[in-house]
Amino acid sequence: MNRNHPWLRRPLGALALAAALLCGAGQAVAQAAKPGISDDEVKIGLILDMSGLYADVTGRGSAVAAQMAIDDFGGKVLGKKIELVVTDHQNKADIAASKAREWFDTGHVDAILDVAASAPALAVLEVARQKNRIVVFSGPGTERITNDLCTPVSVHYAYDTYALANSTARAVVQRGGKTWFFLTADYAFGHTLQESATAVINETGGKVLGAARHPIGASDFASYLLQAQASKAQVVGLANAGGDSVNAIKAASEFGLTRGGNQRMAGLLLYINDIHAIGLKTASGLLLTEGFYWDMNDATRAWSRRYFDKLRKMPNMSQAGTYSSVMHYLKAIQAAGTDETAAVMKQMKAMPINDFFAKNGRIREDGRMIHDMYLFEVKTPAESKYPWDYYKLLATVPGDQAFIPPARSQCPLMKR
Repeated sequence: MNRNHPWLRRPLGALALAAALLCGAGQAVAQAAKPGISDDEVKIGLILDMSGLYADVTGRGSAVAAQMAIDDFGGKVLGKKIELVVTDHQNKADIAASKAREWFDTGHVDAILDVAASAPALAVLEVARQKNRIVVFSGPGTERITNDLCTPVSVHYAYDTYALANSTARAVVQRGGKTWFFLTADYAFGHTLQESATAVINETGGKVLGAARHPIGASDFASYLLQAQASKAQVVGLANAGGDSVNAIKAASEFGLTRGGNQRMAGLLLYINDIHAIGLKTASGLLLTEGFYWDMNDATRAWSRRYFDKLRKMPNMSQAGTYSSVMHYLKAIQAAGTDETAAVMKQMKAMPINDFFAKNGRIREDGRMIHDMYLFEVKTPAESKYPWDYYKLLATVPGDQAFIPPARSQCPLMKR
């Protein structure tokens, strides 16, 4: 796959794109050499939401970012062609696990460099552990990836639920938001995000008054918002993501939840795509934490404008993280002189990460990529001066403060 591949040159519907990529993956399998040994190519896989709730925040954008990294690296490593394969897991863990197993067993995929959403990610994590293949995550949030479910072959790259809760919830409580009610997506990511935020809220003198769990892809938030309003909590925390967050915030605005200033909303995982979809009139004043913002400095702007030229939208932290992680993986292969799992992972953990995404980033023994996180406030329409000018930086949270400290880790690799 190269710059001139059709799916990079012309817009495709998500389903059409997924079908095209799946077809390409099938052809690649037919051409594969014997699995388990070094062959004539390095193959990278992405298992993403290409057509569902998280398609806008991962999906085609993450695939484009990964291909940009491959192209920028030169398309080859150690003289071997680098190939990218992408598939749609349809937000189903069994589909994600089945595809990962197929890719590792017969498809000659050397590493999976992202899996969107926490439940599919955890399923692929287990397959990677069994097959002793590298897997790196920038899309999912659950902190279990580097906590109790950590493995020697996995890396959590862009963010996690602990860092989001630790940064956003702490800031909101310190600014007077003492009582909370959660709207929580009813799956692994939502549960761990609520749990992490609750711990921070309790530690900082706040109190959680209740929570309402909603199914992924909920179409009607009225009953959940009524519960939030009845709780009289000062803050309604959104322990969800993607389309669920967008729909909840829009519904809350229509419902008048925050009218009068007695209640406010805090997004525990909001992407710039979400703010774009909601609009500044509705989203202004929200506090959120991200690991990347396109308009931070000259380096972020330069890369993001290249990305924008391909997709006509700015990248988020998961998409930027996918580029950075693919580039770091390829550099590790180059340094190791092989694509063998243990040698490459050793280099990935030994080499610092210095690029537009992270400065002095490093991968800890538990697989957690440690880098700074940023607390932002969404601008008002009057404050925004140009397209995608959405954030005001309130604070930089150093990586060793943002992510779970080693002393609190349940990862056996850390305790050893």
